[in-house]
Amino acid sequence: MAIELKILAWSCVLLLVHIFAAGHFKTKQYGSKWNMGARDETLPPLEPVAGRLVRAQANFLETYPIAIVALLGVVLAGRTSDLTAIGGWMWLGARIVYLPLYAFGVPVIRTLVYMVGLIGLVLVLQALIAG
Repeated sequence: MAIELKILAWSCVLLLVHIFAAGHFKTKQYGSKWNMGARDETLPPLEPVAGRLVRAQANFLETYPIAIVALLGVVLAGRTSDLTAIGGWMWLGARIVYLPLYAFGVPVIRTLVYMVGLIGLVLVLQALIAG
């Protein structure tokens, strides 16, 4: 199996971590009745950690479609290489590190880690586009 597909599989696990982390902290604040209900009521703003986890999830979802297309694209196009694998691991590794940095409110390093992830995506996209 192509490494890029393994990266995609692990990225699905990371997405579940994002969903459950944000959901856990939201449920902790709003209660299990809210979690199991229709969620129609107006709620107070999220506490800082819950808010950061929700924003980290949204941030992950902004680049996730690009990663899916790029990683799956290089496999389907037969354009996989050591560089696409490195780029994929860079993106996934950065996204893994990004989540706790965002949760703990670490500013500048979080942005640098985000940029490492983007560079990884560019490495994969370059192989797809240049082909």
